[in-house]
Amino acid sequence: MRLRVGISGVALLLTGLVVAPALPRAADYPTQDIHFICAFPPGSGADVIVRYFADKVRPLTGRNVIVENRSGAGGNIAIEYVARAKPDGYTVFVHGATGTAASMSLFKKPPVDVGKTIQVVATINRQPFMILVDAKSPYQTLADLTAAMKQKGAKASYATAAPFGTVVGEIYKQGTGVTAVEVPYKNAIDSLNDQLSGSLDYAVHDPVYALAEQRKGDLRILAVSTADRLKANPDFPTMKELGITDLDLMGWWAAMVPQGTPKPIADQINKWFDQVVATEETRKFLASFGGDQLTLPQDKAQELFLKDINNWADYVRIAKIVPSG
Repeated sequence: MRLRVGISGVALLLTGLVVAPALPRAADYPTQDIHFICAFPPGSGADVIVRYFADKVRPLTGRNVIVENRSGAGGNIAIEYVARAKPDGYTVFVHGATGTAASMSLFKKPPVDVGKTIQVVATINRQPFMILVDAKSPYQTLADLTAAMKQKGAKASYATAAPFGTVVGEIYKQGTGVTAVEVPYKNAIDSLNDQLSGSLDYAVHDPVYALAEQRKGDLRILAVSTADRLKANPDFPTMKELGITDLDLMGWWAAMVPQGTPKPIADQINKWFDQVVATEETRKFLASFGGDQLTLPQDKAQELFLKDINNWADYVRIAKIVPSG
């Protein structure tokens, strides 16, 4: 028996052949522009970091690397955009992995479950938060500050401008018995005049701000929140070595992609970033932001990311942070 297919049937078959989507081949990657997503506006410190890596990765790819600023909602706009993007290697989130992990606990209704929707493909740096005092103050060491704050009791006060600072400040107080009152600010720079006027006794801020103010001679850095000293600033003692044994808080940046990105593509992105991070130019660049280069295998980086998600649930509880609506 002969099988006869009419013209319309042939057309349908041909149409099906034409529209059937071709599976992406990792070996061909990249065949189009790559988009680096930044969670903060142009000109911000985060934007500077993202654009640095876009410039350095671009010649390795043979394609344009375009920076997209998707700011707002404490980073959640960018996080959701990346999580819902096609997992094809053309959307890369260059951002603080710590902040991405913390979003699960800092918001009542995070838009996505980052542990299930985002994967880390390359690490960039690690950096601490820092305890700062007025450079004209008599406090030369963290021990000096602690002794004075214990005497001052609840009349003591300190500035923060980020959840990370709130957590570090609370763990410092619990580890020393200090009862200073936290004064939150929208931005670290907003607290400077109050600190220099004596209205605040100390502050817990990010390294970019802290180092800039120390270089200007306005503030003095007494300690950092990481467990070990950073190569970028080896003279700053850690709070752990000064007796606060429970404190080991590290912020770290990474390149992240949507879950489900093919491994060969993830591996290629990893190679690009590892190559850039390993350079002396990048070491100096990251040191200017108060951090050290960080290069971890992808599986270890993802483990650290998932661990941070769990840790931040504890940090939010310890610091009594009320999640945002």
